[in-house]
Amino acid sequence: MRLRVEFTTEPFDLDEAPPHAVVARDVVQGADLEAVDVGPFGNTAEGEAGRVLTAVDALLRQALEAGATRVSLQVNVLAEEPVETGEGDK
Repeated sequence: MRLRVEFTTEPFDLDEAPPHAVVARDVVQGADLEAVDVGPFGNTAEGEAGRVLTAVDALLRQALEAGATRVSLQVNVLAEEPVETGEGDK
C-alpha cells in the first residue's frame, strides 16, 4: 500500500521557520519517501505505507518536542499503479 501524508505545524512565524517546522521538514526529507514537497504552509510526501507511518511517528514526536502546539495531518491511501501485462493479455 502507498500513502500520501500532508501536514502543517503551528504556531506559524512569517519571518522565519520555527524550530518545530524545521524539525518536521528534516524528518520527512531524511526519510526514504518520494514526491517530498516542503513549503511555508504545508508539506507533502508519498511512499510505501511502512515508511510513511514511520516518518509520521517521528515527525509528530520531534515537532511536538521542538515546540509545536498543533500538527495538522492528513494521510491518504494512493491508488496502486496498474500492473503492466503482455500484449497477449489485452
